[in-house]
Amino acid sequence: MVRGRLPGAAGLSRRGLLKGAGAAAFGLGSLAALDLPFFDVPGAQQNPLDCRARDLSASQKELVISNWPGYIDPMKKPTSTFSVFQDQTGIRVDYNDDINDNSEFYGSVKNQLGSCQAIEIDMMVLTDWMAARMISLGWVQPLTADRVPNLRQNLIKPLQGKQWDPQLQYHAPWQSGLTGIAYNASKIGEVKSFTDLLDNPDYKGRVTLLSEMRDTMGFMLKVVGADPSNFTEDEWANALDRLRGAVSSGQIRSFTGNNYTQDLAAGNIVACEAWSGDVIQLQFANPNIKFVTPEEGLSLWSDNMLVPNGATHQANAEKWIDYYYDPEVAAKLAAWVNYICPVEGAQQAMEKIDPSLVDNALIFPDDETLSVTFDFMPLDDRQQIQYEGEWSDVSGG
Repeated sequence: MVRGRLPGAAGLSRRGLLKGAGAAAFGLGSLAALDLPFFDVPGAQQNPLDCRARDLSASQKELVISNWPGYIDPMKKPTSTFSVFQDQTGIRVDYNDDINDNSEFYGSVKNQLGSCQAIEIDMMVLTDWMAARMISLGWVQPLTADRVPNLRQNLIKPLQGKQWDPQLQYHAPWQSGLTGIAYNASKIGEVKSFTDLLDNPDYKGRVTLLSEMRDTMGFMLKVVGADPSNFTEDEWANALDRLRGAVSSGQIRSFTGNNYTQDLAAGNIVACEAWSGDVIQLQFANPNIKFVTPEEGLSLWSDNMLVPNGATHQANAEKWIDYYYDPEVAAKLAAWVNYICPVEGAQQAMEKIDPSLVDNALIFPDDETLSVTFDFMPLDDRQQIQYEGEWSDVSGG
């Protein structure tokens, strides 16, 4: 039976490597040619049509991918999704798990992409806010629609219509996840809301929140009655004050990456803000660990496949995308990585692969769960600098 890695096993999960990634920073203008939102980085803005390399896919059966660690089933197995793709297509894939942080990756490629130079990568996998930033800068090639029919047909509806790529021209979600609340049922009863995390005296000093600004502040905005996808300066200030009070009172123990998992399993903390994929892996060893949808809702995020400017094997990359949007392939991948599968029909295909996961709501959330998910508002440059600074003052980040 295929399972994801347990916390503490060799190799970190993809979300475990995120620390303080920051927020999307783009404005409201457009590139006339491609109707792209404008992101103000002097000298870096490009038109993808002017930075397109000659596609060598027909003569070179090669593909270079940069992804996060622990985000694919074992590649050396002859039956893995990776091996089968290579066997079926004849494409040799140079797969690198070298993305450890969105901002760090951005820093490593900005000089080349900002000056219309190739980075010798055919596909990169980046989180929503950074995908939006790259697309806004004109650093991402538009996908050829008729080469990715499975993407067009099978992307689940909750991931369609993103404001930074509403027509699905530039991105394809690789895996998705939910941010909500986890608690240790052997220590406390059910935690129903973020307000409970912030105020319940029984939890004082035994609660952690995530160190990613967008994750935690999205919920803080919800707590003060604001919409994380469209909030004002005053609402931001109110949410920050609410968090500041919980920190100064000692209610919040710390802000963490995914090292909250060990403390939660050991009982050092009783409840926390948590990522769904981490919780699934914890539950294999400890069924007392529960994931709940708080009254405020759930944050839904994705890591997205993008073809950067200068890629020389775009058609091969599009074959990869189309392959992984086949429901049976998607189910096989989901059975290993344990994040939300973005592919319609994969839940039915999971019956043959691992029936125990078919009804797992953290891999295949139902419509009711997805109906209460929310996004974080895009931020312009000024807002990003201001909000990240204010967040760091409160969180200690």
